[in-house]
Formats: sequence, structure tokens, C-alpha cells
Amino acid sequence: TKAPIAKIADKVSGVFVPVVISIAVITTIVWMLLGKEFGFAIARGISVLVISCPCALGLATPVAIMVGNGRAAKKGILFKNAAALEEAGKVKIVALDKTGTITAGEPEVTDICPAEGISEKQLLQMAYSLEKGSEHPLAKAILQKAEEEGMENEEVTEFQALPGNGLEAVRVADQAKLVGGSFMYIQNLSEVSATMTERAEKLAEEGKTPLLFAKDGVLQGMIAVADVMKEDSAEAIRELKEMGIRVVMLTGDNERTAKAIGEQAGVGEVIAGVLPDGKEAVVRKLRKKGEVAMVGDGINDAPALTRANIGIAIGAGTDVAIEAAEIVLMKSRLSDVPQAIRISRKTLRNIHQNLFWAFFYNTIGIPLAAGLLIPFGLTLNPMFGAAAMSLSSFCVVSNALRLNTIIK
Repeated sequence: TKAPIAKIADKVSGVFVPVVISIAVITTIVWMLLGKEFGFAIARGISVLVISCPCALGLATPVAIMVGNGRAAKKGILFKNAAALEEAGKVKIVALDKTGTITAGEPEVTDICPAEGISEKQLLQMAYSLEKGSEHPLAKAILQKAEEEGMENEEVTEFQALPGNGLEAVRVADQAKLVGGSFMYIQNLSEVSATMTERAEKLAEEGKTPLLFAKDGVLQGMIAVADVMKEDSAEAIRELKEMGIRVVMLTGDNERTAKAIGEQAGVGEVIAGVLPDGKEAVVRKLRKKGEVAMVGDGINDAPALTRANIGIAIGAGTDVAIEAAEIVLMKSRLSDVPQAIRISRKTLRNIHQNLFWAFFYNTIGIPLAAGLLIPFGLTLNPMFGAAAMSLSSFCVVSNALRLNTIIK
């Protein structure tokens, strides 16, 4: 896919060629009308054609993009196309998913809070049976805890995942309807005591995610799960802010948990309780305020990745997220987000420099080739024009290769 600036360069080249041919013909005719010999006049026209060959203009963009892309690949940053490499540098807002992006995506069970009359083992067993069919990182934490306790999976049917809300299933043994999910979702289905509500709020303020479970409409208890912050998350977010980029965190967690994680990571703007389609809607609104890059790793992030100006997928994420994004961070490090933006900005600056010199060269060279200095006794031999044309291409390519030393 061609970058926008490459398309513009192609259009300019398309117009440039017929214009130059016209200038060469006019130059030849003018010198003949001034009484010069045909050989002299045609030499001036040929000099114009030779010195204005648009090689430098044609090389200005693709060589810089090739070098920038190569340097990025060596650092584990994959730009899927030239347009992504160019557009990433224009980003003004970065929206970050929480789980698996800011955090490691490897949560652990921290608290098991059964309801009255229910044991911790019964609650964990129920949660294990329900979460067995889920691929969410939080579900994996419960499965790991249950397997450590040596629990056996109880068969369930009619399993249904409700993105951003929870899970539903029917236990085969007693035909009980099992439901699990976020606090907001479960409180609409069953009565939650004031004690359990207070405990959930306290856990959320600690940065933990409380998951509630109910059977046949009766609350069975709550399991709190906490995810570990990636080592480079806070530093990456700080770098983005220093680059003048607005950072927003999007998550399906409740507001207290989200704010706690946001404070740890240094994100000032947190949007919590967002469902998958809600993330896409938030990105759509953010786009009205500037170029948006969405960073995510899960299936739920795919709509937002597609909606953003630039979608950035964590390499360890799902295939759907990677397919939906234009940039893939192969090392799964959040610090590669500001790095990708810096590479894009430096590459774009290099392209602008190349285009400037290509146009500047032709602006100076064409009048000289046409005979501007002949009244002063100076003429440009077509062979020197060819050498100058080659030198301009050499300068443009050399400037593009300079990116190898600029991009650290």
C-alpha cells in the first residue's frame, strides 16, 4: 500500500514529465528564433531533459520508507505497509487497552470471598466449571488456581460468553444455571449484600478485578483477580506524554479498578466499563480530536483497532487483533509504541528533506541547462547535466540511508 506522500510524489512526477518536455521544446525553439544554429539549440533542449530527469523525485519516498521499515523490523516493530509507517508519526492520541497491553495479561487469583453458607472450595469449583470455556486472561487465572487445588471440571452445557459482561452456562449434574462476570452485570441478576458490595469496592480500589458468581439467581460469592503491570508500561506512557501525545486507557473493568491501574501506569485519562463495541465508539469520538492510534491485543479490541487511524497490535495477542492492526509489536513491549512513532516521524522528516532537495535541484538546474548563463559566456554541456542528474539521485539515496544512523 502506497503512503499518501508517495501518491502525491507520483502525481507530481506524472505532471512534471510533460512540463519538462514542453520546456525543452520551447527552449530549443527560442534559441533558434534568436538566431542560434540548430545543433546549439537542440543541445540546450537535451540538457533540459537530461538534468531534469525525475529520478531523484522518484527515489525520495520509497528509499526512505524501505530504510525506515528495515530499521523498525530489526527492533521488532512490523509496519504492514508504507501508509502505516507514514501515518504513525502524525498520531496525536494513543488509546491503550488495559489487560495484556498495559498489564502483562497474566493475572492471578488474590482473594476468594464466598457468600454465607458457601465454602471457598464450592465457589472455586463453580467458577472453574463456568470459566473453563472462556479464553479471557482473567478466566485463565481462575483455571490455574483451581488446577493448583486439584479440582475436577464439572460438565456444563449451553455455554455463552457475553463480551464485556460475563459468562452463562447450565451445569449438567443438577441443571443449575451458573452465571459469572463483572460486579455491574451480576448485581442486575441477583441480590448483592452490602457487605459484599463494600468488599468489592475495596478490592477494586487496590487495583484488583472482582468477579461475582451466581447460581440460579442466588449470589455464591466473589473471586478477585489482579494483573501484574508490565515493567515498561509506566515508562512508555511517560515517553508518549513527553512527545505531546494524549494517552487514554480503555477497559471493561469497573471505574475504581481502572483508576487504580491508571494511577500506577501514569495514565491521567481512564475510560472504564467499556464493552467491545464501546471501545470502537470511543475511538470514533477521539478521531474527531486528532489522529488516533489504538493499541490492543484481544479479539474484543479488533473493532477499535480497525476504527483507529492506526491499529497497533501486541505480538503476543490474538490472531484477530494482529490481522486487524497495521502495526505489530513483535516483542510485545509497550515501549515500542513511542519507538514506532519516533521511527515514523524521522522517516517522514527524511522524505521531506529528499523531496526538497529533488525539487531544489530541478529549480536551479533547469534554468542553467536552458541557457540562463549563456549571456555571461557559460554553457552547460549535456554530459555535465547527466552527471549532475546522477549526483542528485546519489544525494537523495545517501540521505535516506542516513536513517540507519539516526534511528537508534
